[in-house]
Amino acid sequence: MLNYHHPIFFSFFSRLLSGLCLGAALPVVADTLSSDHQRYQVQTIADGLDYPWSITFLPTGEALVTERAGQLRRLVDNQLQEAPVSGVPEVAVGGQGGLFDVIADPDFADNRRIYLSYAHGTAEGKTTRVARAQYRDGALSNLKVIFEALPRSGTSRHFGGRMAFDDGGHLYISVGDRGQKSRAQDTANDAGGVHRITIDGEPAMGNPFLFDDGARDTLFTYGNRNIQGMTRHPQTNDIWTHEHGPRGGDEVNILQSGTNYGWPAITYGIDYSGKPITDKTALPGMAQPLHYWDPSIAPSGMAFYTGEQLPGWQGDLFVGALKFQKIVRLRINDKQQVTEEEDLLADAGHRIRDIRQGPDGALWVLTDASNGKVLKITAP
Repeated sequence: MLNYHHPIFFSFFSRLLSGLCLGAALPVVADTLSSDHQRYQVQTIADGLDYPWSITFLPTGEALVTERAGQLRRLVDNQLQEAPVSGVPEVAVGGQGGLFDVIADPDFADNRRIYLSYAHGTAEGKTTRVARAQYRDGALSNLKVIFEALPRSGTSRHFGGRMAFDDGGHLYISVGDRGQKSRAQDTANDAGGVHRITIDGEPAMGNPFLFDDGARDTLFTYGNRNIQGMTRHPQTNDIWTHEHGPRGGDEVNILQSGTNYGWPAITYGIDYSGKPITDKTALPGMAQPLHYWDPSIAPSGMAFYTGEQLPGWQGDLFVGALKFQKIVRLRINDKQQVTEEEDLLADAGHRIRDIRQGPDGALWVLTDASNGKVLKITAP
C-alpha cells in the first residue's frame, strides 16, 4: 500500500498542486550546489528557445529574449509567451549571423525604447546593424536604424554585436573583424573595434577619433577580434569586455578611449590550423589584456554580480563559455587583478550564451542550443 505521508509523495503532490494553482508548468530545480563562496541552485524557467542570444529585463516586469534565427520572445511572470514580438527588423541568418543583443534604454520607463543588434544583408554583403524601437505589449514600433558598420563583407562570421550603456547614456557597440584580420588595425573602417554613439546614432562627444579625417568618428577602441561580452563595472562605470581569441588568447579587457588592443599584431593564441599568427604577445602602444585564457573557452556573455541574494559572490565577474560549457567566476581586487578563477556548471553540458543579473538578484543564464533554456541561479 502506498504511504501518501511519505516525504517523497508529500513533496511531489505539493509541487503538483502548486503548479496547477499557478496554471503553468513547474520549473525544474536541481540539487543544491556548492562553490568556493556560495551555495546555489539552478532553476529552469523556460526551454524550447531557438539558440537564444541575449536577455534584458524591463521595468514592467517582463524580460525580452532574442533568438538568433530572428525572433524576439517575451517572458511574462516567468512564463515564455508563444507569440513572438512583432515589428522586429529583417535579419540575415546564417553562419554566425542572426539577431544578437537586446538592451533596454536607461530611461525605458519614460521612452519605452529598446535596442537590437543584428546581422543585416544586401547585395553588397553583410554587416552589423543596431536599431532602436519602442516596445509595448508585445510589439515594436518607430523602428530606426541608428548604426551600420561599413564597409560590408561577404563573410558570415565575427559580427560582434554586444552592447552596453555607460553612465552618461552613450551606447557602446562591438563589431568583430568579420574574419578579415587586417581590418582590426585599420581605423578607416568600422570592423574590429568598439563604437560609441548617442541614442540617435551620432558620434558621442569626446570620441578619440572625432576630428581625425582618416578614422571613423564613432570608433572608441580598435584592434579587437570579436567581442562577445560587454558590461559596465558597478563602481568605476568603466565598460568591460571579453573577446574570442583564435586557438587560445580569449581576453578580458577594460575599454579605454582610443586604445589599440593589438589584434592581430599581438595575441596569446595561434591560428586554427596550428600555425602562428604572430610571434608577438606585446608591442609598444598596444594594450595587454586584464586576463586571458589558453586554451580558448569561447566566452560569451558577462556580468558583474551586485545583488543580495548570493552574497558570497558580491562584486565577482561572471563569464559564460560556449566551447567549455561552463560559467567562469572571476574575483578581481582593487588593483584590477584576477585573484580567483572558479568554474561553475562545468558538468551540466550547457553551452552558455548569455549571463545577466536580474532585478530579483538572481543570475539569469541562456543556453546556446536549438532547445535553448533560460536558467536562473538562486540561493537555496
